[in-house]
Amino acid sequence: MKRWYLYPFSLVYHLATATRNLAYSIGILKSTRFRTPIINVGNLSVGGSGKSPMVMYLADLLSQYYRTGVLSRGYGRQTKGYRITNYDSNYRQVGDEAMQLFERFKNRFVIGVCEDRVEGAKKMIPDMDLKVLLLDDAYQHRAIKAGFNILMTDYNDPYFKDFLLPAGNLRESRVGAKRAQVIMVSKCPDNLTEEKKQYYISRIKPTQNQKVFFSSISYDEKVFGKDGLGKPTELPDNNLAYYDILLITGIANPKPLLEHLSKFNKNFKHLKFKDHHNFTDADIKKIMDEYRKLGDYKLILTTEKDYVRLKTFDYLRGLIFYWPINLSIDKKEEFNQIIIDYVKQN
Repeated sequence: MKRWYLYPFSLVYHLATATRNLAYSIGILKSTRFRTPIINVGNLSVGGSGKSPMVMYLADLLSQYYRTGVLSRGYGRQTKGYRITNYDSNYRQVGDEAMQLFERFKNRFVIGVCEDRVEGAKKMIPDMDLKVLLLDDAYQHRAIKAGFNILMTDYNDPYFKDFLLPAGNLRESRVGAKRAQVIMVSKCPDNLTEEKKQYYISRIKPTQNQKVFFSSISYDEKVFGKDGLGKPTELPDNNLAYYDILLITGIANPKPLLEHLSKFNKNFKHLKFKDHHNFTDADIKKIMDEYRKLGDYKLILTTEKDYVRLKTFDYLRGLIFYWPINLSIDKKEEFNQIIIDYVKQN
């Protein structure tokens, strides 16, 4: 959404961000380098652009070959400082994204949080004997020097059509895209044509040292939850047609989920909360009130990230399911090889 009346303030914002970036580029502000390979996943805009699925994909890939770590600031947590996610952790301590990663992968790789990425990396790399570190949403956090940058941009809202805050949604100028080695156009439709790909590449104007890839979100063929006794349970997605569904989302852009659910069930009720919403008892009461209005065969459906917060409420035990997502990348083998080669060479 463009807010043209705020454009004069965007000029001031541009001056501030450009000055800061220049200070890092010429060494006035310190950017710490590490001998361990560091891959940064980020974007130029505020809001969701598919960073979390990409981090999940990379961690899954690299942990097959190397001792891998993921470091984020732990957005939305109620704690401060450096923490490692483990079986005793919860979303209030480490944030919902760190818990989502741990719930799916357990100890396949190390998941840490620290608002100071330099401090976190200095502790996490030697303490956990990491061979590669992934930074989640640190494209503008230039105090740490990543050796490889992946810039995410939403197919439906690409950075080259956007403007700086507050008139637009860009955190920094489009020129910032030049720092990336890979630009990933995310959330693409399944029927994306070569002609459309070439259009996006022509607008991105990659340098000789940049590669452009295209990815889409794919949903699992099952939804998952736990029964009243805590036993894991699952339901095939085509069975969703037989239920009255209350959909709960607390993510930046729920539109793809709404479109996918509509393929199986068009008569669902959607309660939308802000991204990383910290659910309260009042929210749960509202959810239960809406749930009771549904028919005899009913369930509550949510995202994997929201599930790690909602499952902590006893009222929802045995009622709530989540729908996992995965990343599908066009030219997947080429992309994977670029990532593995970077780590191997460094």
